[in-house]
Amino acid sequence: MSDTFVTSRTRGGELWTPTFILSLNGKRCIGCGRCFKVCPRQVFDLVDRESVSGLNADEGEDWEEDGFSDDPHMVMVIDNGDDCIGCAACSKVCPKRCHSHGPWPLH
Repeated sequence: MSDTFVTSRTRGGELWTPTFILSLNGKRCIGCGRCFKVCPRQVFDLVDRESVSGLNADEGEDWEEDGFSDDPHMVMVIDNGDDCIGCAACSKVCPKRCHSHGPWPLH
């Protein structure tokens, strides 16, 4: 039996399967806020890195100078994942590719 996923149609009538937020890699996140700003549903929140279990500001993967105004003391977290509409805009603006998305099975 194959999985059936939430699907819809575009305005032009094409089938579309949204990909919903599954996880966010906090170790890669630079706290730039781009995903927070682009999300229409307030799925994310910017928090102090020390408040997230398993993260340490000194253990970030990519803290080199890369042109982004990153704050190694802040990190984005999924705050309201159930409000995600599956647009994946957050992953399109993320310079560090922190977001993982996938289709949602119908029950």
